[in-house]
Amino acid sequence: MEGPQKIRPHEVAIDHELPVDATLAFIGRIETPWPRREDCPRQGSLDGPDCTITVFAPWDAGLNGTEAYEALEVLYWLHLSRRDLVMQNPHHGPSARGTFSLRSPVRPNPIGLSQVRLVGRDGNRLVVRGLECVNGTPLIDIKPDRCLFSPPIRPMGAKAS
Repeated sequence: MEGPQKIRPHEVAIDHELPVDATLAFIGRIETPWPRREDCPRQGSLDGPDCTITVFAPWDAGLNGTEAYEALEVLYWLHLSRRDLVMQNPHHGPSARGTFSLRSPVRPNPIGLSQVRLVGRDGNRLVVRGLECVNGTPLIDIKPDRCLFSPPIRPMGAKAS
């Protein structure tokens, strides 16, 4: 985390040590045009700038077949985020909301998820659009967009055919 981050009005932090009961292996690094959190867009745009995802060996072989997809989901570790707020005040408003009702990067386990448009692949590097993270963000995983594998959603009360 880049130094202590200030608490906004109405926010609530907890003094709770997070358990160490899981291990993540960062499989790559993300290059974006944004050097600081405050420079990042609030939501990524599929028309946004090109960003590069570099996947480290031996995981780079896992990129084989990604070219078949227009959209991918990228999971990454928001390494500069606080992890202690249970109530947050988005946009410095008059009241706070629970962390799990927001897309804020401030969370107990700061995992980011972005749907991206695949622009191209060169070996162990993917060029994508739609990210919203700082340059140097650690990569956790890449998956084909879930919508490509999801069955159609039926309206509530409709019977399966």
